[in-house]
Amino acid sequence: MAAAVAGGAAYLGFVFYPQSPRAVTPERAARLCSQVPAGIARVGLFVDAEDDLIAAALAAAPIDILQFHGSESPQRVAEARARFGRKVMKAVGISGASDIRAAARYEEVADLLLFDAKPPRRPGALPGGNGLAFDWALIADYTWRRPWMLSGGLTADLLPEAVRVSRTTCVDVSSGVESGPGQKDPDKILAFLAAARFAVVAPKRRSQ
Repeated sequence: MAAAVAGGAAYLGFVFYPQSPRAVTPERAARLCSQVPAGIARVGLFVDAEDDLIAAALAAAPIDILQFHGSESPQRVAEARARFGRKVMKAVGISGASDIRAAARYEEVADLLLFDAKPPRRPGALPGGNGLAFDWALIADYTWRRPWMLSGGLTADLLPEAVRVSRTTCVDVSSGVESGPGQKDPDKILAFLAAARFAVVAPKRRSQ
């Protein structure tokens, strides 16, 4: 986490999905969140979670944004947003044009969208963090009414091309900065954030 803060990350994610190798308990999340400087959003990741699980996490840790990374419907997103009084980021798996149309359903109910590769069709596959990319051109020409970010198989080396093709202004990474499942590598984190500053921030500055 220290590397992400030092590198200028705008968001820090805490996974509340027990099947993930990156999962944390509400108690550990609370300890980590207490070290997050002001100005960095704390994101709690949930996968088709019941209200009790979300409530327990929020009671322990000061989470700013709920990230739903499962098959949550637009109605579920709207209900959770109203009940818990937090912004909601909805992750949407992309593999084809039909997924873009499906993603548009969340523009009315979510505060942010996150586009990730659809998980592989194999037993035990995680809903995200699989190191898989999708065809970034699928989302390049769509004008979204909500802020959005790109995820899925990103690494420091791939980032410039991913940004160029997708035209994203915000990126998300997990497995691309790990030395093993759930093992974050500080050097990879710093390299990724340095690449993001150049690929995402620098072009915006040059256009002014």
